[in-house]
Amino acid sequence: MPTTENASAGGTAVRDIPIDWEALEDAFENNAPEVHSYLHLGTGDVLRVVDGVADPQMHARIAADANYLRIDPVSSREQYRWMERYIPMVEDMDLQAKLSQAIDGKGAFRRFKDVLMSYGPERERWFAFRSERLRIFMEAWLSAHALNPVPRPLWVPEVPSRPEPIVPAAPAVEPPTREREETREPRRGKSVESLRKNLRDIAEALGPRDLDTLTAFAEFLKARRAARSFAHHYHEAQGPVDDDAGPASQEIASESRSDTA
Repeated sequence: MPTTENASAGGTAVRDIPIDWEALEDAFENNAPEVHSYLHLGTGDVLRVVDGVADPQMHARIAADANYLRIDPVSSREQYRWMERYIPMVEDMDLQAKLSQAIDGKGAFRRFKDVLMSYGPERERWFAFRSERLRIFMEAWLSAHALNPVPRPLWVPEVPSRPEPIVPAAPAVEPPTREREETREPRRGKSVESLRKNLRDIAEALGPRDLDTLTAFAEFLKARRAARSFAHHYHEAQGPVDDDAGPASQEIASESRSDTA
């Protein structure tokens, strides 16, 4: 996808890039050592590579690809400070005391979230507070790399014009597969939001062990999707290849488990 470059005040070329803020926020928040996130400078897509899940050779190709920029997540120490700063903002003194106790010692992030699980409105306020902190870090990081975030394009299905038939038309046939996919795109967006809400509701009812299993499986799915996305971009950049050549990347072979904040 072509990008627009403008000269900044310091003379550095600034590149316009469509940003998926939700995916970028997730990459900045996840600082697990086995998780590596990259921003594609052409499409704005965020690619996640998980050690033990992704093909190591594929990871090496991504790291060496100039089209991918490694994302430096927010440190655990800084995210811990966010919890410390937020607790005095809680008006419920009983909840404030519980949160202060929760962040004392190892496992502070998990206990902090578990306490807020029973306080819906306060939990939403915490999410908004944390998202704002993440947004500040992301904007500073983008600016440091001379990247100007722009809205991602909205794909609107094209409605082909149909000329008036001169003779009686034959029985209607199904439209091409691509057209059917494009016309279903707006409905698919609403369905995805509904599914995400259902997933959040399910996660709230699970215990720590089940949440760990769910997180590991979700990491596996995202890594598999990232592998396919990179393979697609890689083949497009390389052009036609010899049929006898080996694949650029291989399918993910196993799952990995990671405890993230």
